[in-house]
Formats: sequence, structure tokens, C-alpha cells
Amino acid sequence: MTHQLTRRSFIQSAAAAGFGLPLIRTNAFASVNDQLHVGCIGVGGKGWSDMMETAKSPHVIIQAICDIDDSANHLGRAAEQFPKATKYSDWRTLLDKEKLDALIVSTPDHMHAPVALSAIERGLHVYCQKPLTHTVHEARVLSNAAKKAGVVTQMGNQIQAYAEYRSAVQLVHDGAIGKVKEVFSWQAGKPSWRKVNDRPEGGDPVPKSVKWDNWLGVAPERPYKAEIYHPFNWRHWQDFSNGQLGDFGCHILDPVFMAIGLTSPVFLVAGAPKVNSETWTHSAHVKYIFPGNERTADSTISVTWFDGVGRKPVEALDGILDETAIPNAGSVLIGEKGSLLIPHVGTPKLLPEEKFADYDMPQLERLSHYVLWADACRGEGTTNSNFTYAGNLTETVLLGTIAIRLRGQELKWDAANLKLTRTGENLSGDDKAQGLLSKPYRKAWAVEGLV
Repeated sequence: MTHQLTRRSFIQSAAAAGFGLPLIRTNAFASVNDQLHVGCIGVGGKGWSDMMETAKSPHVIIQAICDIDDSANHLGRAAEQFPKATKYSDWRTLLDKEKLDALIVSTPDHMHAPVALSAIERGLHVYCQKPLTHTVHEARVLSNAAKKAGVVTQMGNQIQAYAEYRSAVQLVHDGAIGKVKEVFSWQAGKPSWRKVNDRPEGGDPVPKSVKWDNWLGVAPERPYKAEIYHPFNWRHWQDFSNGQLGDFGCHILDPVFMAIGLTSPVFLVAGAPKVNSETWTHSAHVKYIFPGNERTADSTISVTWFDGVGRKPVEALDGILDETAIPNAGSVLIGEKGSLLIPHVGTPKLLPEEKFADYDMPQLERLSHYVLWADACRGEGTTNSNFTYAGNLTETVLLGTIAIRLRGQELKWDAANLKLTRTGENLSGDDKAQGLLSKPYRKAWAVEGLV
């Protein structure tokens, strides 16, 4: 019998599995069928699609828009699309002046937490791009704050709502490959945002359209340099992002987490070229060890991540998947009864193919991550990537980036106490790893609770 899952049953089954955030009614919640007044912080690039996809809900009113760049491709285009929306260049002013129900945060990674926490503390529902935060400490703060406030939250790993990823999760839950023994995940593409390998000297005149200090926000001050940071190449820089793993980890590891029910790793170690103080490496691999559960074959399970041009787990998948059939990005879950290939935004495949030739694959409809959030803000249904789930996934991803900085050093993670330690001899009292869980903020941009 072919498996089918509608939008309503998806929401119900997700909530039953513990992935949905129970809806707590507060005065900030719009009632079902009411209009949802939304503000958007960052409306160029990904922010444009976040805004436009959310606006597809007939209940959403884009009331306020904010961007540090008022050029045609950023605030200008958004203002043309939503002429009634009030325009801002500083998100703090927007939050102080506007009476909103919800906020979309689509800034570079380093500003996710300050903006999102400020919105949550005002009782606003929040949609925030992935990774949820720039540091592990910020992820925990946001998760706790959202839970305390009872607001509806969603991280922008929108592929989670696609039929492909949901099908992969259902296959594991249905027991198609049995208990999972090991996982390999990777992103072997070439990032388009790498321009230089270290900070260039000097600075360039700041374009009249750009509010550079607003763009830097909590990050340390540095000169503007054309085509190096804004609007897109910031992903290469440690002050603003977490590189390739930070960019793709919350997408590619998401169906792995949901399928197996992973929580927090207990150990991890990374291999990578030496990291300088400015940019991320061109390649890396991180091995995580997680506690096992009812869906794993053993008491622990390893999940190994690879990134870098052409870097795929070819040897690990020998005998499971031919090298030519390994996609450029995705995961393989190796189970007791078979394996599951989850291409990044592609149809999952059970392996070996001849064994599963007659298997009835799930037939699911594609859902909108954005509309699910907008509906939940109005009291209809729940979100799957709420900040409790997304915070945990983000912490795992960002722990991996710390391991990359401390390449070759085994790390022990005590999630309950937010404590990261390097294991081995002569490390008594060592706090090098612990210090990388958080970061300082520029004084003028400090947000209480995050520093």
C-alpha cells in the first residue's frame, strides 16, 4: 500500500513525535483567520525569498521592511513590492516603532541572535534563517527564551517541508532499513562566496546606499571592502558565519536528526587544514558520536560530515553505493536491513536497489515551511523546526565548527551544562574549547542576555 501524508496529518504526526511546539496562547497570538502583521529584517538575497514565500499566505500583511542597503536589489525592491510597508535601515528602530505579530530574520548569521531575541522578548513570533545563531551559547539562549515566551518559532531550513526530506524520514520511521548503524553526510560543491584567503588591507568608500555600521552590528569593527563582505561573501568570514558546515549543515543533517531522533553529540573531532583567524577552511570533516536510541543499532551512533570540493565518503560507502552514483551533497544512513541515500533536495533511494525494487515509497505533497509558520502563528497547527529542535540542531552544527578550529583534538560535550572540554592528558583546567562557545559583542550593539 502506498503511503500518503497530507498537510494536516503531517502536522498531527509531527506533534505526536515531539517535533512540533505546543501552541501556548498569549495576547500576542493572532486568532485563526485574523491577519498576521509581519516585519522583515533583511530583504535582499535569501531575505527576499523568505519574505515573498511568507507573503503567499492570504493572512499575512508585510507591514515593515528593514535592510542596511536601500539600493534597488535590497530595500528598494522590497519597497516596490510592498509599497504600504514602512521602511527602516535599523532593526532596533523597527522593533521600537512597529506594532507587529511576527518577525522574519534574514540577516547574515552573526546578527540572527540579537535580532531574534529582541523580537521574542517583545512577544513576537519569529522565523529565523539557518543556522539559527552564530554561536552555541546564542542557540541555547534563543531556545530557552522562545520556550519561556511561548511564541511560535521556525528556523529557515525550509527543505524540511519538502516531500523528499519528509519521505526519507518516514522510510526510517517505517523501519525500511532497520536500525541505523552509521551515517555519512557531505557537501562536495564549490562555494561561490570565497574571494580571498585572508583579510585584505585597507578599505573602500562605503556606498551611499549601505549603512556599514548597521551591517557590522555586534561584530568587531572593520573597514568596508567592496565585494568581500556585503552582500553575499560574508559566509567565508569567521566574524560573520560558520563556513560550509554552517551554511549547509542545518539542511543536510536535518533529515538525519528527524529520522533517527538525534539529540546532542557527546564526543566529536574534526580534521581540517590549519584555520587562520579570519576565514574558514576550504575543506573539513567532523565525526560526531551521539547517544543511541530505539532507532539505532548500538548504544551510540557516529555521524561523519565531509565538506570541500569533491570531498565525498567514497571509501566508507564502498559496496553500498558506486562512486559515480554519489550525489554532490546529501547523506547515507547505513542500516541493518539496507541503506538509505538522501540526496540534498532529491528523491531518497533505498539500497541496494534490487532488494527494494518493489518497496512502496511514500507519496507526499510538498508543503510550505513559511506558510506552516504563518498558520501556527495564528493558532493553526505547529512548526517542526521550532527553536527547541532547531536550537539543538544548530548547537551540533556549530560544535562542529569549533572542532574545525581545534582540528585533531577530541572534544567532550556536556549539553546539559553547556560545557565543552578537550579530552586527553595535561588539559586540566583547560578552557580553550569552552571559550569558543560564545563571543564578545561591540558595546553599542550588546543585547542583554546574550553577553
